[in-house]
Amino acid sequence: MRRWNIRLLIISLLMLFLLSGCLLPHENSEMVEMYNADGDRVGTARLNETDGGVSVNVEVEGLSPGFHAIHVHEYGRCEAPDFSSSGNHFNPEGKDHGLLRTDGPHIGDLPNIEADASGNVQEELIIADATLKQGKNSLIANNGTSLIIHDGVDDGMSQPAGNSGDRIVCGVLSEDAESGEEQDAPTDPTENNDKQKNEENG
Repeated sequence: MRRWNIRLLIISLLMLFLLSGCLLPHENSEMVEMYNADGDRVGTARLNETDGGVSVNVEVEGLSPGFHAIHVHEYGRCEAPDFSSSGNHFNPEGKDHGLLRTDGPHIGDLPNIEADASGNVQEELIIADATLKQGKNSLIANNGTSLIIHDGVDDGMSQPAGNSGDRIVCGVLSEDAESGEEQDAPTDPTENNDKQKNEENG
């Protein structure tokens, strides 16, 4: 009987160890510091590798109350005042913009976030199919990407960026945020528009 109890205890401990291992976060994680157009640090975004993509815990202050668009952009550069250096949305699959579109979305398209009456945001989002490892959908490869908050709301449909308004907060996600000397030209988010019009008219 004592031997059976010892076996049961060992099996229970082994199962507890395995279950706790499943709950631990993945090794890959990044902390992004978020800045407004004046260069003030207004918060952070903590990113963690998950089985479904990359989770993003956004904590930002100083926004106007209400909903704001948030996207991952294709370059890891945040040059004020308009943050246009970040390029267009991160879209390695070449899809259309919009979480509501059947032919979308960009990997960089995320649900709108909501600032409370004090202008503070604390939300967790998932960047589906993205990774913090190497590969085509990596957020840190090739000088990284950037996380942008807009002053407006993403309508989930309009091309190329959901009529989201100005870029007002930016944070660089990169293995080395100081890298990126090479100035890549932003991709053309409207390059598939003619093809889309032909399909809609045809």
